[in-house]
Formats: sequence, structure tokens, C-alpha cells
Amino acid sequence: MTTNFEHDIKGDSKMIDAKDVAISDSEWEVMRAIWTLKHVTSRQLIDVMSSARGWSESTTKTLLHRLITKDAVVRVGDGRPFEYEPAVDERDSMGAAAVNLFDHMCAMRAGDTLVKVINSRDLSQSDIKKLQTVLAEKAKAAPEMVDCNCLPQEMMSGDGCQ
Repeated sequence: MTTNFEHDIKGDSKMIDAKDVAISDSEWEVMRAIWTLKHVTSRQLIDVMSSARGWSESTTKTLLHRLITKDAVVRVGDGRPFEYEPAVDERDSMGAAAVNLFDHMCAMRAGDTLVKVINSRDLSQSDIKKLQTVLAEKAKAAPEMVDCNCLPQEMMSGDGCQ
């Protein structure tokens, strides 16, 4: 595995696997800014987070340092001011976070939860078409009912969650 130091020296901006990076809610906010700006100095990031979230300089620096330590962000170049880029892809990170969240839920509740999520979001026509295509394909092999996965089958009474 390449360390942050090696990234700094080589200027290597190769993305790492998003599922290997766990980030907190506040770190997500910093990542959203970095993904949007794509290439940012620490000063720019501090100013953006102060304006957008009301955060102090030290809060932003702390969160940036955590993201660097987690290999989610890399410093590029060798001069000042320090410049940073994301080391994880935004879409991959969002997908990995969503899958991780659903991995902690009862499988029987996934459909209802997805409906609530979809109803709470603004979606483009393109997004809706993609969802329809995926759902039509999933429907071909979908079971009548998804089994509960909360506990091993031998430990459950009846059908599990109801």
C-alpha cells in the first residue's frame, strides 16, 4: 500500500478503493467540498468550510488531517501553499457508504427503506429511468419475500422479523 508520504513525493493521484475508507459525517462535508473543487489549497478549504458550515480554521484543519491519515485525500505537489485532491472517487464513496448502511439493516426492510429514500430525494428523469431499468431486471429473479438476516436461521423463531 502506498503511504501519504509516497503520494506526496510521486504526485500520484491514483484513486483508492472507497470501501476501504470509513469517514464521519463531518469528514463527509469536507470531502464534498474537495470533490466539488477537485483541487484545493488548505486556505481555500478553510474559507469554504467557514462560509458553508461556520467552522473554525482548526476544525477544518483537523478534519483535513484525519482524511489525509485515512488516505481519502492526498497532498499534491511539493510547494506551498499545500494543495489537496481526493484519493477516493465520490460516486464510489457514496455507493460504498450506502451499501454499508444497508448491510446493517434487516434484509426484509431494505425495499421499504429504499422507497423512503427515493421519496425523500429529488431525482432527474435520467435517474428515474436508470432506477426503472434496474428494478425491471431485478424483478425477473426476485423472490416473493426476502428472508430476515438479523440472526442465524437456527436462532430465529418463526420467519424472523415481521
